Amino acid sequence: MKRRVLCFVLLSWAAAGLTSAGSFDEGMKAVAAGQHAAALPHLEAALASDPESLRYASEYRMAVIKAGEYDRSIGFFEKLVADHPKSANAWLNFGYAYVDKIPAAGSITQVILANNALTHFSKSIELQRSWLALYTRGNSYLYWPKIFGRAPLGVADLEEAVAISKKEPRKSVHARAYIALGDGYWKTDQPEKARAVWQEGLKLFPGEAQLQARLARNGEALLTYIDDQLDPNKRVDTNLASLFSEEAK
Repeated sequence: MKRRVLCFVLLSWAAAGLTSAGSFDEGMKAVAAGQHAAALPHLEAALASDPESLRYASEYRMAVIKAGEYDRSIGFFEKLVADHPKSANAWLNFGYAYVDKIPAAGSITQVILANNALTHFSKSIELQRSWLALYTRGNSYLYWPKIFGRAPLGVADLEEAVAISKKEPRKSVHARAYIALGDGYWKTDQPEKARAVWQEGLKLFPGEAQLQARLARNGEALLTYIDDQLDPNKRVDTNLASLFSEEAK
């Protein structure tokens, strides 16, 4: 009897995996054809079956941006985390859904969206202190004006993210934490530390353009450059393709 139940469970899991992959493939066919709105229900079905998938979530949100369906995405992730409250990646992408909407919103709404995003990033970290979640929340803190005093919180997250990355197989995406940590040091009036961490990052990731750009500037030129990079009206790159493409190698 127990063997029969186990076989049933395994078959159910296999069927769920096939459904998830099949839905994702259908969604990506629609994306490839430029039919981003039509792709959304397929990608949602894939994510509902596999809420931890960073790839499914990232491709879904990129299609949402193309379709301009920000509220749909927020509503979908709200249901996803209600159905899967222990899924760290679902909470993380719920936060990204708010970030994705920020450039399309007014200044007051931007603050609300950013605050909601931080809440969900924190929930993801509570469930799993991953490099990605800590980098994401830490980087998000840096977009707030200095008067809010959130840059030191960002530095703490980013220092931990960099420390985690040193214990993992190196990926090019890890360079983002070195970039952001330097920005955090700069925003907390620690310019020597900022340059030191950018230089360390460039040794690990030769040719990284963002690190080179910061190290090539000083004084007002660097301040202007960093302020421009952290402009809340510019879209934040929440595409995780580089992360999961490297993991597949």
